[in-house]
Amino acid sequence: MSIIFECEYQGHRYAGLGKPSDGEPVTLYRVADGTLRDAVITGGGPAAVIAAVTEGAATVTVTAGDPDVRYLPPLLPTGSGNALVSGFMGTHRSKFDRDPDPEEEFRAPNWVIKGFGSWLRMPGEPLTVPAAPIALLEEPEVALVYVNDAGGTPRYAGYTFGNDLNDIGLHLQNPWGWTPYAKLCDTSLTPWLFLDAPPWTVAGRIVIERAGVTAWEGPFACGSDAIYHRVPDMVGNLFSYPAVRRPGLVNYLLLGADKASYHDGFTIADGDRLTIEVTSHDVVLSNVVEYAAGQAVLATSGSAAAQAGSGAAARTASR
Repeated sequence: MSIIFECEYQGHRYAGLGKPSDGEPVTLYRVADGTLRDAVITGGGPAAVIAAVTEGAATVTVTAGDPDVRYLPPLLPTGSGNALVSGFMGTHRSKFDRDPDPEEEFRAPNWVIKGFGSWLRMPGEPLTVPAAPIALLEEPEVALVYVNDAGGTPRYAGYTFGNDLNDIGLHLQNPWGWTPYAKLCDTSLTPWLFLDAPPWTVAGRIVIERAGVTAWEGPFACGSDAIYHRVPDMVGNLFSYPAVRRPGLVNYLLLGADKASYHDGFTIADGDRLTIEVTSHDVVLSNVVEYAAGQAVLATSGSAAAQAGSGAAARTASR
């Protein structure tokens, strides 16, 4: 597998190859914001993308684990913020009572916008959730990464892995109306972009720690072989909508998750550490859950009432 990543180091943007191991030397290649995205759009496969980023670039060698290295979500446009995080829901075979029929007509799964690319969090960063969630659920998922060219055609870059943390308790109270609210929790991604086709088999283990002690753990699967729907159909249907094909837009598409801790009766608490070990790909994604401090109030009820009264008076006067 070919892997590429981007990071910031001493105020500059760099790219690197492979997945560094702590303590080992790592060569970083100086790049501009957009170099990797442009290379993906140009095409030519993984070798061409790597060459476009590394050949002729100024380099610096650092030690993996250097605190001055800040990893970035793959292809994230830090200058423009022109990126969207969204995800498919209810896609896994474990959530259906029958196996898919290869000849069955495609029926698109539910889909929801998660947020802007700038909302993504990296391994080690806290995942902020609303101040009083009902029941949180970690969701290990494959994230496909696309960038639209100047004509609005989506160009596939590769895949990475994420945790689509959400409030499943709120979702279940009103599945048809409150799911977008339930999804307003931070999402984390690994910085490693695998320059390969979407993975067929992905397996691993979730470990939830509370006060440094394992409180829950269990296996997961999130590759194409665990998904009820056909991934090309899911992606093709989504990109039939012009709104997600705007030129230059980077799309992070979360393919959905299997059942996890909530379905086993576990309740995630403030301060819990969620660690997703993608053993099939030797990737670890670990973040601490952080409840928000409180709820902001935009206007008092008195102000709202006054505004409503003013509006009514104006309408009366105009008659």
